[in-house]
Amino acid sequence: MSFAKASDLLRLAEMAAARHRGVALSEIEAEFGVDRRTAQRMTKALEDLFPATETSTDEMRRKYWRLRGTDARLMLTQGIRDSELAALEMSIRRAEREGAATDVKALKSLRDRLLAAMPGPHARRAEADAEAVLEAHGFASRPGPRVRSDPRLLATIAEALKAPFMLTISYLGRRDNAPRERLVAPYGLLLGARRYLVAKEQGGDGRFRHFRLDRMQGARLMAQSFARDPDFDLEAHAARAFGSFHAAEEYGPVAWRFAPSAASVAREFVFHPDQHVTEEADGSLTVRFQACGWLEMAWHLYQWGDGVEVLEPEGLRALVARHRRSDFPALP
Repeated sequence: MSFAKASDLLRLAEMAAARHRGVALSEIEAEFGVDRRTAQRMTKALEDLFPATETSTDEMRRKYWRLRGTDARLMLTQGIRDSELAALEMSIRRAEREGAATDVKALKSLRDRLLAAMPGPHARRAEADAEAVLEAHGFASRPGPRVRSDPRLLATIAEALKAPFMLTISYLGRRDNAPRERLVAPYGLLLGARRYLVAKEQGGDGRFRHFRLDRMQGARLMAQSFARDPDFDLEAHAARAFGSFHAAEEYGPVAWRFAPSAASVAREFVFHPDQHVTEEADGSLTVRFQACGWLEMAWHLYQWGDGVEVLEPEGLRALVARHRRSDFPALP
């Protein structure tokens, strides 16, 4: 067996031990980039190497291979790799930068438990190697402005989202003279230039509203639970906007044409998860999607100077028309 195949088999064993139900053939195909016959051979090798491998079949007749933790002692001797520890450290630093205090606490706890389970010399070597990887990647922090977030507020919202529980928030709306309390059912957070809590207000019209976190004076977790709308999908909801701000009256087709001089840079961007890109005959690039949030679009488009033209909507076209500059020395 080649070293590569041995490494793949150990990775397969990790997957089989880490997942409650086990690992299916489709997951093996996706993880290792192999066809069905190769995936089947890998499961046969797994059963040969780990005789205690258990199999099960779900209601869709899909077969799963599972290793109990007590049968995976060989994998535990691998410890934690420097690249894995570096990835964990990067995630911690990103969460710190973004003010996600709850995630920082959870990730640090996970890192410390992993290191505590390793022999001292191995743990110290992994930490040193991970630091070297971080330096090699040039990762120290994510530059740029950000909005301050109250860690206690974020922790309270996180608890409410997990349960889920109702929240009472003290909120200063745009038309309010002073903060007032609102009882809301929280559904998720939108992260962007501003952070918004997606929620339904009790006694309201039943529609989802967005509450800016920087306008919240506080939040209290309530004992009252609620049933989530089973049809709500946060990713699909977020995709209705370009950034984190939603304006239902602006929702519709969006089309931007990047000049040939900017097209090569624009190709590297994903402007929207549902975008459609067209290569034009003159070398320009047209990007189309459906979303709202013209102001956040305008903020982004300004960085492209005169390298981009708004084809639609007309409201956005008018918003940026007088701000297309030709003297920017670089593109985003």
